[in-house]
Amino acid sequence: MSHGYKQPESVLVVIHTPDLQVLLIERALHPGYWQSVTGSREGTESLRETARRELAEETGLLVEAAALQDWHLANRFEILTQWRHRYAPGVNHNLEHVFSVCVPQPSEVRLAPAEHRAQRWLPWQEAASACFSWTNQDAILMLPHRQTSGLET
Repeated sequence: MSHGYKQPESVLVVIHTPDLQVLLIERALHPGYWQSVTGSREGTESLRETARRELAEETGLLVEAAALQDWHLANRFEILTQWRHRYAPGVNHNLEHVFSVCVPQPSEVRLAPAEHRAQRWLPWQEAASACFSWTNQDAILMLPHRQTSGLET
């Protein structure tokens, strides 16, 4: 997209353990806004590449592309007013694609200080309740179903 604007297409990456502990990170400029990894697509990269890049940038976690589970789920939502200046004039909605990655156990991650200020691992129900974003809440609430249905490996 030209003029340095963000593309209104992004990823949400839910990081969890086999027993459904979920990593949440707190936005640096908006204390109290807890979330999973998120980020906008850059250039012509694939959504899986976007998820892998954002995961590395925001947590330092390096995973093989195949480790990322594409949920084949996308949510369209209104971009919050405080973030609209990042998008081209007139762009008010974003399409967010959901991914997840399962890690063996909770561990400290390397946060990008300009983006996030704290981290915590919570049981999935508590993590969902702590998220400010409805799309993030919904994705976390889907985790048990995804595991029992064999959709998450």
